[in-house]
Amino acid sequence: MQNLRSLEEIDAFIDTQELTLLYISKEGCSVCHSLLPQIEALLENYPGIHTAHIESTEVPEVAGRFSIFAVPVILVFVKGKEYLREARIVHMDLFEERLNKLYKNMVE
Repeated sequence: MQNLRSLEEIDAFIDTQELTLLYISKEGCSVCHSLLPQIEALLENYPGIHTAHIESTEVPEVAGRFSIFAVPVILVFVKGKEYLREARIVHMDLFEERLNKLYKNMVE
């Protein structure tokens, strides 16, 4: 997972890839740090998704840019448009189901 450290990097990442996932967390957030390995393991099944991690303490503007009120947040973009959003408590089975449907539509 690539680390992004500015809004410019984030926008370029979303705009240059067809299918992207942003994982936004905050330093000191136990939920954020326990969820990240689960997301990384899940994404091994989706090689076509380009992934990036953003620490909201490093890029505080990210909250305003994506209307984020709580972390962690997972955002999935298709051709620059947001298609999936999960925040705070992520039910992995439901997220995987939604991600799988989106991925199948993109790959096929």
